[in-house]
Amino acid sequence: MGVDLSEWLNLAVRWLHLTTGIAWIGSSFYFVWLDNHLIRPAAGEASGELWSVHGGGFYHNQKYQVAPSAMPDELHWFKWEAYFTWLSGFSLLVLIYYVGAESFLIDPARADLSQSAAIGIGLAALALGWLVYDGLCRSPLGAHNLALGSFWFACLLWAAAFLNGLFSARGAYLHVGAMIGTVMVANVFFIIIPNQRKVVADLIAGRTPDPALGAAAKQRSLHNNYMTLPVLFIMISHHYPMTYGAERPWLVLALLGLTGVAIRHVFNLRGRGQPYGLAIAASVLLALASVSYVTWEKGRAPAAAGSAPSFTQIQPILATHCSGCHSPHPANPAFPAPPLGLVLDSYEHVHAASAKIKAMAVDSQIMPLGNATHMTVEERQRLGAWIEAGSPR
Repeated sequence: MGVDLSEWLNLAVRWLHLTTGIAWIGSSFYFVWLDNHLIRPAAGEASGELWSVHGGGFYHNQKYQVAPSAMPDELHWFKWEAYFTWLSGFSLLVLIYYVGAESFLIDPARADLSQSAAIGIGLAALALGWLVYDGLCRSPLGAHNLALGSFWFACLLWAAAFLNGLFSARGAYLHVGAMIGTVMVANVFFIIIPNQRKVVADLIAGRTPDPALGAAAKQRSLHNNYMTLPVLFIMISHHYPMTYGAERPWLVLALLGLTGVAIRHVFNLRGRGQPYGLAIAASVLLALASVSYVTWEKGRAPAAAGSAPSFTQIQPILATHCSGCHSPHPANPAFPAPPLGLVLDSYEHVHAASAKIKAMAVDSQIMPLGNATHMTVEERQRLGAWIEAGSPR
């Protein structure tokens, strides 16, 4: 029995991405929480302090708004969590969507792209996303976080709609997430850490650090804090085809992304002791709008004409469009084993998986991958009618 090294490599990189992502997000959320709970100390040069208890011990945190008067003997930096999260995430993007571009990234029904052209567009999107965002931060908009955030959101929405016209819906989603993740790690690599190093160098040299360095680093850190939940949603959206498989997936992404921003704002307002009822209401309304839109889309889908077909009539559709991957020994070289262990080689297996088939091949129409077998709308409607009728034998 052979060992599928590519699958084990995929698992290892995905596990690394998850682990380092938890570490990065955890430290980011903690430091924002810490900032929101600092109080002015009764004495000393610190600008804020906080006492906390955890794990059987007491902690006393102090913050110096620009820098302390002297460097401590040991200074802890938070950067490798961010770097390894991006490196592992980019590795997954390459392994799945670039190496497997013809299966996972390219959709001939949207655009006739070669593998190299699709990869080039994807890489360009990551680079252009950072350049646009960084330019916005350095522009006059940079002094107004709300205006900057609104314009950046509009840029991401345009990118989502544009990429959805070129890539598979799932590939477009993942690239928007990769754009945001690239911006977040670039904030750490190009702004936050270099600015902190300049402050440390000034202290060592006996110079007064520039307050603007710390202010810029804190602003980028705050931006990262608000972009975290939308990225996490995109990471898990792979498992929920009603999101990226909608007729306008960029709209669902926008609504659910804004839901994540609103939820993050609830926690930030609550941490600062400010009213957060409106932010909660906005989160609920945005989430309901997302669900309502997808439900409305599904409700207006045309029904197949005539009576429900039998399994004998459906079987050729499954054989042509599904069995190449979902069989005990897939003919598709991209899959050494049936994806998700789903085998569609008998009525019993198909009947048991009918809800999944409807979600992937009828409602969202993201299967077959890239519609490589050219499944028609009429075939999808007949398959849907059979499932709606209870998948009769």
